[in-house]
Amino acid sequence: MIVTFQRARTEEQREIRRRAILDTASAMLDEMPVAAVTLNELSRRVGLAKPNVLRYFESREAVLLELLDRFLQEWLTELAGELASGIDENLPMTERAAAVAEILSRSLSGRVVLCDLFGAQGSVLEHNVSVEVVARYKRASLDRLTTMTALIQKYLPELGENATLFSLQTMVMAGALSAYSTPPPSLQAAYQAEPDLARFHLELKDYLKLALTATLLGVLPRR
Repeated sequence: MIVTFQRARTEEQREIRRRAILDTASAMLDEMPVAAVTLNELSRRVGLAKPNVLRYFESREAVLLELLDRFLQEWLTELAGELASGIDENLPMTERAAAVAEILSRSLSGRVVLCDLFGAQGSVLEHNVSVEVVARYKRASLDRLTTMTALIQKYLPELGENATLFSLQTMVMAGALSAYSTPPPSLQAAYQAEPDLARFHLELKDYLKLALTATLLGVLPRR
Protein backbone atom coordinates (compact mmCIF):
# COMPACT_ATOMS: atom_id res chain seq x y z
CA MET A 1 0.00 0.00 0.00
CA ILE A 2 1.31 3.43 -0.96
CA VAL A 3 0.47 6.36 1.28
CA THR A 4 0.90 10.05 0.56
CA PHE A 5 1.83 12.61 3.19
CA GLN A 6 1.72 16.35 3.37
CA ARG A 7 4.76 18.12 4.73
CA ALA A 8 5.42 17.43 8.41
CA ARG A 9 5.27 20.63 10.46
CA THR A 10 5.44 19.37 14.04
CA GLU A 11 7.68 16.95 15.89
CA GLU A 12 4.73 14.59 16.26
CA GLN A 13 4.17 14.63 12.50
CA ARG A 14 7.85 14.01 11.89
CA GLU A 15 7.74 11.00 14.18
CA ILE A 16 4.71 9.69 12.29
CA ARG A 17 6.73 9.98 9.06
CA ARG A 18 9.65 8.14 10.59
CA ARG A 19 7.44 5.30 11.78
CA ALA A 20 5.77 5.10 8.38
CA ILE A 21 9.15 4.79 6.66
CA LEU A 22 10.27 2.09 9.09
CA ASP A 23 6.98 0.18 8.84
CA THR A 24 7.10 0.31 5.05
CA ALA A 25 10.68 -0.95 4.99
CA SER A 26 9.67 -3.72 7.38
CA ALA A 27 6.86 -4.77 5.04
CA MET A 28 9.30 -4.81 2.12
CA LEU A 29 11.59 -7.15 4.03
CA ASP A 30 8.71 -9.60 4.29
CA GLU A 31 8.67 -9.69 0.49
CA MET A 32 12.34 -9.48 -0.46
CA PRO A 33 15.88 -9.93 0.91
CA VAL A 34 17.81 -7.03 2.41
CA ALA A 35 19.86 -6.61 -0.77
CA ALA A 36 16.73 -5.96 -2.83
CA VAL A 37 15.42 -3.10 -0.67
CA THR A 38 16.16 0.17 -2.47
CA LEU A 39 15.64 3.74 -1.38
CA ASN A 40 13.76 4.49 -4.62
CA GLU A 41 11.21 1.73 -4.00
CA LEU A 42 10.92 2.61 -0.33
CA SER A 43 10.22 6.23 -1.27
CA ARG A 44 7.59 5.18 -3.79
CA ARG A 45 5.80 2.91 -1.34
CA VAL A 46 5.82 5.37 1.53
CA GLY A 47 4.51 8.16 -0.70
CA LEU A 48 7.41 10.56 -0.21
CA ALA A 49 9.95 11.86 -2.68
CA LYS A 50 13.41 10.37 -2.17
CA PRO A 51 14.89 13.70 -0.91
CA ASN A 52 12.09 13.85 1.66
CA VAL A 53 12.86 10.34 2.92
CA LEU A 54 16.47 11.45 3.31
CA ARG A 55 15.31 14.18 5.69
CA TYR A 56 14.39 11.45 8.17
CA PHE A 57 17.08 8.84 7.43
CA GLU A 58 20.38 9.69 5.83
CA SER A 59 20.50 6.47 3.77
CA ARG A 60 18.85 3.13 3.10
CA GLU A 61 21.36 1.58 5.48
CA ALA A 62 20.32 3.93 8.28
CA VAL A 63 16.71 2.76 7.88
CA LEU A 64 17.74 -0.89 7.98
CA LEU A 65 20.01 -0.44 11.00
CA GLU A 66 17.13 1.04 12.95
CA LEU A 67 14.92 -1.85 11.89
CA LEU A 68 17.59 -4.32 12.95
CA ASP A 69 17.60 -2.83 16.42
CA ARG A 70 13.79 -2.93 16.55
CA PHE A 71 13.67 -6.59 15.49
CA LEU A 72 16.46 -7.48 17.91
CA GLN A 73 14.57 -5.94 20.83
CA GLU A 74 11.42 -7.82 19.86
CA TRP A 75 13.32 -11.09 19.59
CA LEU A 76 15.03 -10.72 22.96
CA THR A 77 11.67 -10.03 24.61
CA GLU A 78 10.25 -13.25 23.16
CA LEU A 79 13.44 -15.17 23.86
CA ALA A 80 13.14 -14.44 27.57
CA GLY A 81 9.79 -16.21 27.63
CA GLU A 82 10.99 -19.10 25.48
CA LEU A 83 13.95 -19.75 27.76
CA ALA A 84 11.82 -19.47 30.89
CA SER A 85 9.28 -22.01 29.66
CA GLY A 86 11.78 -24.34 28.01
CA ILE A 87 14.59 -24.78 30.52
CA ASP A 88 14.61 -26.38 33.93
CA GLU A 89 17.34 -24.58 35.87
CA ASN A 90 17.83 -27.69 38.02
CA LEU A 91 19.00 -29.83 35.11
CA PRO A 92 22.67 -30.77 34.76
CA MET A 93 24.84 -28.26 32.92
CA THR A 94 25.14 -30.25 29.68
CA GLU A 95 21.37 -30.69 29.45
CA ARG A 96 20.78 -27.00 30.03
CA ALA A 97 23.37 -26.20 27.36
CA ALA A 98 21.62 -28.47 24.87
CA ALA A 99 18.28 -26.83 25.69
CA VAL A 100 19.74 -23.33 25.23
CA ALA A 101 21.16 -24.30 21.82
CA GLU A 102 17.85 -25.84 20.77
CA ILE A 103 15.78 -22.83 21.82
CA LEU A 104 18.14 -20.29 20.26
CA SER A 105 18.31 -22.13 16.95
CA ARG A 106 14.55 -22.67 16.79
CA SER A 107 13.80 -19.08 17.76
CA LEU A 108 16.25 -17.51 15.32
CA SER A 109 15.39 -19.79 12.40
CA GLY A 110 11.81 -18.54 12.72
CA ARG A 111 13.01 -14.96 12.25
CA VAL A 112 14.42 -15.01 8.73
CA VAL A 113 14.44 -11.22 8.34
CA LEU A 114 16.37 -10.70 11.56
CA CYS A 115 18.98 -13.25 10.47
CA ASP A 116 19.21 -11.64 7.03
CA LEU A 117 19.86 -8.28 8.69
CA PHE A 118 22.47 -9.84 10.98
CA GLY A 119 24.21 -11.19 7.89
CA ALA A 120 24.24 -7.80 6.18
CA GLN A 121 25.22 -5.78 9.25
CA GLY A 122 28.99 -5.71 9.02
CA SER A 123 29.41 -5.92 5.25
CA VAL A 124 26.57 -3.61 4.15
CA LEU A 125 24.49 -1.87 6.81
CA GLU A 126 27.35 -0.26 8.71
CA HIS A 127 28.58 1.33 5.47
CA ASN A 128 27.14 4.50 3.92
CA VAL A 129 26.18 5.88 7.31
CA SER A 130 27.64 8.72 9.33
CA VAL A 131 29.71 8.35 12.47
CA GLU A 132 26.74 9.65 14.47
CA VAL A 133 24.33 7.04 13.08
CA VAL A 134 26.65 4.07 13.41
CA ALA A 135 27.75 5.11 16.91
CA ARG A 136 24.12 5.43 18.01
CA TYR A 137 23.40 1.99 16.60
CA LYS A 138 26.44 0.46 18.31
CA ARG A 139 25.45 1.97 21.66
CA ALA A 140 22.01 0.39 21.29
CA SER A 141 23.67 -2.88 20.29
CA LEU A 142 25.68 -2.89 23.50
CA ASP A 143 22.43 -2.64 25.46
CA ARG A 144 20.95 -5.57 23.50
CA LEU A 145 24.12 -7.60 24.02
CA THR A 146 23.94 -6.93 27.75
CA THR A 147 20.31 -8.10 27.78
CA MET A 148 21.11 -11.30 25.91
CA THR A 149 24.15 -12.00 28.05
CA ALA A 150 22.04 -11.76 31.21
CA LEU A 151 19.49 -14.17 29.72
CA ILE A 152 22.16 -16.72 28.85
CA GLN A 153 23.89 -16.39 32.21
CA LYS A 154 20.61 -17.02 34.00
CA TYR A 155 20.37 -20.52 32.54
CA LEU A 156 24.07 -21.20 32.10
CA PRO A 157 25.83 -19.35 34.94
CA GLU A 158 28.81 -21.66 34.38
CA LEU A 159 29.64 -19.61 31.28
CA GLY A 160 30.64 -16.61 33.36
CA GLU A 161 32.12 -13.84 31.21
CA ASN A 162 32.06 -16.14 28.19
CA ALA A 163 28.29 -15.58 28.02
CA THR A 164 28.96 -12.23 26.31
CA LEU A 165 31.16 -13.80 23.65
CA PHE A 166 28.66 -16.61 23.13
CA SER A 167 25.81 -14.12 22.72
CA LEU A 168 27.77 -12.18 20.13
CA GLN A 169 28.78 -15.35 18.29
CA THR A 170 25.16 -16.49 18.21
CA MET A 171 24.11 -13.39 16.28
CA VAL A 172 27.10 -13.58 13.94
CA MET A 173 26.51 -17.26 13.19
CA ALA A 174 22.80 -16.71 12.61
CA GLY A 175 23.63 -14.07 10.01
CA ALA A 176 26.35 -16.10 8.32
CA LEU A 177 24.36 -19.34 8.13
CA SER A 178 21.18 -17.64 6.94
CA ALA A 179 22.91 -16.76 3.67
CA TYR A 180 23.32 -20.46 2.92
CA SER A 181 19.81 -21.43 3.96
CA THR A 182 17.98 -19.09 1.55
CA PRO A 183 19.63 -19.62 -1.86
CA PRO A 184 18.59 -17.35 -4.75
CA PRO A 185 16.38 -18.78 -7.54
CA SER A 186 19.32 -19.53 -9.84
CA LEU A 187 21.05 -21.57 -7.14
CA GLN A 188 17.83 -23.37 -6.27
CA ALA A 189 17.53 -24.36 -9.92
CA ALA A 190 21.13 -25.61 -9.89
CA TYR A 191 20.41 -27.72 -6.80
CA GLN A 192 17.38 -29.25 -8.51
CA ALA A 193 19.33 -29.98 -11.68
CA GLU A 194 22.30 -31.45 -9.80
CA PRO A 195 21.18 -32.86 -6.43
CA ASP A 196 24.79 -33.45 -5.35
CA LEU A 197 25.27 -29.69 -5.20
CA ALA A 198 22.50 -29.40 -2.60
CA ARG A 199 24.91 -30.38 0.17
CA PHE A 200 25.85 -26.69 0.17
CA HIS A 201 22.27 -25.83 1.15
CA LEU A 202 22.16 -25.58 4.93
CA GLU A 203 18.96 -25.76 6.94
CA LEU A 204 19.33 -22.82 9.30
CA LYS A 205 17.83 -24.41 12.40
CA ASP A 206 19.83 -27.64 12.18
CA TYR A 207 23.19 -26.11 11.41
CA LEU A 208 22.74 -23.23 13.85
CA LYS A 209 21.93 -25.71 16.60
CA LEU A 210 25.03 -27.71 15.71
CA ALA A 211 27.22 -24.59 15.70
CA LEU A 212 25.81 -23.26 18.98
CA THR A 213 26.15 -26.63 20.69
CA ALA A 214 29.77 -26.93 19.58
CA THR A 215 30.48 -23.38 20.78
CA LEU A 216 28.95 -24.05 24.19
CA LEU A 217 30.84 -27.30 24.61
CA GLY A 218 34.02 -25.40 23.83
CA VAL A 219 33.55 -22.66 26.43
CA LEU A 220 31.76 -24.47 29.26
CA PRO A 221 34.04 -25.67 32.06
CA ARG A 222 35.00 -29.35 32.03
CA ARG A 223 33.72 -31.43 34.94
